[in-house]
Amino acid sequence: MKNLFKYAAEHWKSLVAIIVILFIQAYCDLSLPAYTSDIVNVGIQQGGVEDQIPKAISADEMEKLLLFVPEKSQSVVLDAYTEDDSTYETQAYILKDSLSESEKKTEELGEILQGPMMLASGFESGSDMTKQIEEQLKANMPAQAGVEDMTIFDLLKMLPAEQRETMIQSMEEQMEDMPDTILEQASVVYVKSAYQELGMDMDNIQIHYLLVTGGKMVGLAFLGMAASILVGFLASRVGAATGRDLRSRVFHKVVGFSNNEFDHFSTASLITRSTNDIQQIQLLTVMLLRIVLYAPILAIGGIIQVFQTNVSMSWIIGLAVALIALVILVLFVVAMPKFKILQNLVDKLNLVTREILTGLPVIRAFSTQDHEEERFDRANRDLTRTNLFVNRAMTFMMPVMMLIMNGVSVLIMWNGAHGISEGQMQVGDMMAFIQYTMQIIMGFLMLCMLSIMLPRAAVAADRVEEVLSSQTVIHDPEKPAAFDREQKGLLRFSHVSFRYPGADENVLHDITFTAEPGKTTAIIGSTGSGKSTLVNLIPRFYDVTEGSITLDGADIRQVRQHDLREKLGFVPQKGVLFSGDIASNILFGNPGGSEEEMKEAAEIAQAVEFIEEKPEGYQSPIAQGGSNVSGGQKQRLSIARAVAKHPEVFIFDDSFSALDFKTDVTLRKALRQRTKDSTVLIVAQRISTILNADQIIVLDDGKVAGMGTHQELLKNCEVYRQIAASQLSESELKNPVKGEAGKNQSESKSYTAAGEMEVGYNA
Repeated sequence: MKNLFKYAAEHWKSLVAIIVILFIQAYCDLSLPAYTSDIVNVGIQQGGVEDQIPKAISADEMEKLLLFVPEKSQSVVLDAYTEDDSTYETQAYILKDSLSESEKKTEELGEILQGPMMLASGFESGSDMTKQIEEQLKANMPAQAGVEDMTIFDLLKMLPAEQRETMIQSMEEQMEDMPDTILEQASVVYVKSAYQELGMDMDNIQIHYLLVTGGKMVGLAFLGMAASILVGFLASRVGAATGRDLRSRVFHKVVGFSNNEFDHFSTASLITRSTNDIQQIQLLTVMLLRIVLYAPILAIGGIIQVFQTNVSMSWIIGLAVALIALVILVLFVVAMPKFKILQNLVDKLNLVTREILTGLPVIRAFSTQDHEEERFDRANRDLTRTNLFVNRAMTFMMPVMMLIMNGVSVLIMWNGAHGISEGQMQVGDMMAFIQYTMQIIMGFLMLCMLSIMLPRAAVAADRVEEVLSSQTVIHDPEKPAAFDREQKGLLRFSHVSFRYPGADENVLHDITFTAEPGKTTAIIGSTGSGKSTLVNLIPRFYDVTEGSITLDGADIRQVRQHDLREKLGFVPQKGVLFSGDIASNILFGNPGGSEEEMKEAAEIAQAVEFIEEKPEGYQSPIAQGGSNVSGGQKQRLSIARAVAKHPEVFIFDDSFSALDFKTDVTLRKALRQRTKDSTVLIVAQRISTILNADQIIVLDDGKVAGMGTHQELLKNCEVYRQIAASQLSESELKNPVKGEAGKNQSESKSYTAAGEMEVGYNA
């Protein structure tokens, strides 16, 4: 999991921008329910009047209102207003601008007027309670003319101030048990009636409020949409850049692997990690930035808004979150272990598919199609079975989440209906609470949906990180040494021993020899004697365990790998060609080479004949892996590629095995002219290939069994005599031909004589 965040954090600038934009989007999304509540509560129920205290009130209404205000607070109320005789048809009091702009002063004035406004509104409405109070006051008044025709407000004016305040205080004590919502609504009703008395157009006020509030909602919706689009754009760019960078880093890391690392990571696994795994990371990076970062912002913001809307129902949010967390926990415990198994099964399926497709000719030749199909089906069934288990577990999530969401909605409505009935909340508040709750649950739901991909991507990130963090055994020195130009092409093995990493025994034991420029050094031995391993040490595909190898007087471990390999022309045992054309493959090691160099290399490698037979000649296409050319043609093109590079040292690792005898003779004769100033190493199984080498090294079980020319080894080396006896005729063993002319004659005879025996020896 940490690797996913680490890869995303590499693009921290975009990450910061995304977080800022997500906060803007969350602000827009979280503001909309509040505006919806305002439209229902204020715009519809309150007729667009949102003031808790009147901004304008007639003089008559102010006089009535002051009857219910304690005498000590009346001066505060009057100081808050200024008299106005011109704005309205009747004399009015206008709230001062300095006070309306101060939220603190407005709240203080509201606390003073809230009770009096409710009482004034109640007495004006003529409720049963106010009628009883009015009758009691009239009964307690002295019998005077005109009392019966007086209003309650006239009666209150006649009362002594102390008696009036005592009565009002008693009424306010009775109102203390009322919910704040009822007091607020009563204040709004009074303000609305005060505005109507002044002749204000209440329909215009309502329409204006609805248009302004609706316009704000539309603006926030468009801003939220723009933020969402921008976040999606940036997240996609970060995801694509993360995938691109990871693919590049994995590729460069794998290209720098020694053979030891390739022994640890299979080719199929590396392909899966470079494609499928990185694709999973790229996809989740987008979701990570788009959802994982947004979900907690939305959920936390929703919780804050819920507590501001109605605290009494906050327990419902806690219940919903607890249930969602339980579902997520169960899913992770059940499904998480399966995701690592899933990726390994993908590796296995890729491996089986690659093996079958690569070895299809062999499979057909041995009629094992049924067995291989069963092997593929078995790997496919294992992957399908695990996929089904994971998908079924994740499918369980959605209906459970919908059940929780719908259950929470019903619970909110049930509690909200009681709250509205008891005057504890308004309809708009309940609607806002439902919306906020859904946003909170949606935040967690998004995380749950992401949990389908998160475990698999986390495993994929760990697998990619395993490649990136692997330590390459072979690396360049911090201070590279320089080659000695006076010893150009001189290759020395000094007491070299080698053991494969993790092996208990050495494969090569105390190998010492010198290969000089202008001379050919051949290496021969039975299968498994260590011939290919020995030449693989020269380009540093592996590093020696003991001893040293020097080229041009410098230890190859002390020079840059690039500089070392620039001096080598390596022809591997298995010819490898790359997709392109014949020309690009011949000039692969010398891309700046001329056409003459290319044709010369092809001529030396005896490849001109089959190249010119093709309609497009040197521009003839080569399929991936050289599958559209024969084994011998592939080998000749590999040799031409090495020749065109003009290296100091030629290394032929059993590179003539696919050639017919005539082509082999002609090719080596042409090579002898081309490599007269170069050091040549030839690994061979056929004695006829190395018969005239200047130096032959015989390997037996990783040790040097003999070293010398062909004639010397026939006399002094029993292992070489056994190999020669299996490939050459008696006459050739007894009468070796000398001289340049004799060499060619001997070679031709050797091929003829050894042709039949070679098959048995190689087997």
